[in-house]
Amino acid sequence: MAKEIYEGLSQLGGETVQASSPEEAVLETVPNPRPNSDYFVRFTCPEFTSLCPVTGQPDFAHIVIDYVPGDALVESKSLKLYIHSFRNHAGFHEDCTVGIGERLVEELNPKWLRIGGYWYPRGGIPIDVFYQTGEPPKNIWIPDQGVPTYRGRG
Repeated sequence: MAKEIYEGLSQLGGETVQASSPEEAVLETVPNPRPNSDYFVRFTCPEFTSLCPVTGQPDFAHIVIDYVPGDALVESKSLKLYIHSFRNHAGFHEDCTVGIGERLVEELNPKWLRIGGYWYPRGGIPIDVFYQTGEPPKNIWIPDQGVPTYRGRG
């Protein structure tokens, strides 16, 4: 691809300032270099953090984002900065997980997307949250997300 395709990116290859909220974070896209081929992309965020909207205490999750691109790919540095913008965001597990999925669908218009939020226990109860846009395209190999349910020390 020609370098001019990437010239409109504001974050890749330059200094960036962390957004103070997910709403302010910029998610950038690049053209899919293989738009005529269906293929699978995975991002794993094992150290996701946000804040409990009631107590203000930190919540931790292992987030796995899977998608089959349409015409665009999410630029990975902008995704990283977007994910990090949740560190001071007060939201329940469901709000954070589904919100990330919905924002990616809005920005990317993928052929298919799913997100798994594997949250560590709060109050003794782990909460896992899953969002998916529908059936994946046929003939796509989609591996298991590989994150076991929480088992404690046992």
